[in-house]
Amino acid sequence: MSGTVYVLGVGMVPFTKPGAGESYDAMGAGAARTAVSDAGIDYSLVRQAYVGYVYGDSTCGQAALYRVGMTGIPMVNVNNNCSTGSTALFLARQAVESGVVECALALGFEQMPPGALTEKWADRPTPLSRFFETTRQIMGWDEKIPMAPQMFGGAGQEYQKKYGARPETFAKISEKARRHAAKNPYSIFKQPVTVAEVLSSPMICDPLTRLQCCPPTCGAAAAVLCSKGFAQRYGLSPKVVISAQAMTTDTKSTFADSLMSLVGYDMSREAARQVYEAAGIGPEDIPVVELHDCFTSNELITYEALGLTPEGTAEKFIWDGDNTYGGKVVTNPSGGLLSKGHPLGATGLAQCAELVWQLRGQAGPRQIEGARHALQHNIGLGGACVVTLYSTV
Repeated sequence: MSGTVYVLGVGMVPFTKPGAGESYDAMGAGAARTAVSDAGIDYSLVRQAYVGYVYGDSTCGQAALYRVGMTGIPMVNVNNNCSTGSTALFLARQAVESGVVECALALGFEQMPPGALTEKWADRPTPLSRFFETTRQIMGWDEKIPMAPQMFGGAGQEYQKKYGARPETFAKISEKARRHAAKNPYSIFKQPVTVAEVLSSPMICDPLTRLQCCPPTCGAAAAVLCSKGFAQRYGLSPKVVISAQAMTTDTKSTFADSLMSLVGYDMSREAARQVYEAAGIGPEDIPVVELHDCFTSNELITYEALGLTPEGTAEKFIWDGDNTYGGKVVTNPSGGLLSKGHPLGATGLAQCAELVWQLRGQAGPRQIEGARHALQHNIGLGGACVVTLYSTV
């Protein structure tokens, strides 16, 4: 990377169930104010803003940030499905790294309705039509099952057939997520669950039971990025830098003959490869990861896509406890999408906030001691994947 980009401040609001929190503009303004305050600057010093959300009208970003200040800066509204928050971060990082601005804000929020994700436009082609058709060709299509768990459940079935993973292994991921979330005041689900309870919850799409699917969520999160020169000029001492970042989109392999590839395995593997190469480190150097666990099946296959464990070894990785405290790499100390919640536009920036707190030593009971690097992974079907590496200064 040609220019140093610091994460100067982060902020978020507690995630809630649909209908239990504030409106999107209030949540977004709250997260932005918190991030600016955490950065130790006045909002007037922010020179560009990138605002992500999936469910909302055009210029929702302005509606949220006008509550923080009306400074006339450029604001770009972003939608990249579930990778929206990290896409906003990607754009803000590019703006600072390139020298276009010295301080930029990335904000993400979502005010979601209850229930499974659905498409909003019936009078035009869906951008996911090729994903649906590929799923139908590989495993068929059940109109009674929501679209997302059907595809990610199919990816889990493919992994089981290939490597023999047991249903209990997927359920173990939910048990871990709840255990981590119990220590996170921003999470929705803090009540512990056992593997048996996860398996006995209603089946959605084999191997995914209800407790293995992320909930619809409302929330917001934000990050303030700045250049080295900006930090020096204002006497600031940021502790965290974005040391590498990559965004990938689908290739022909996505639509070949693998549901694992269809839901992002290949995108994730390539984005991680680019990040490791740019940073000059490997997955063995990463003690903490926030990854996109929209379903337990996706967390399991992403361990291997990110190189945290060799292909075919995720089951052993899980049962050896290498994905939690005391193991090789603490995965989703926040509780992840499964237990912290998944407000689509906010997720990537909530992951950013958690990892910045970890690297600053501010994660409280979730703290991973001595962490110098942290990896973030955020995907969206349609599709895009963003992988970001943070490091201490």
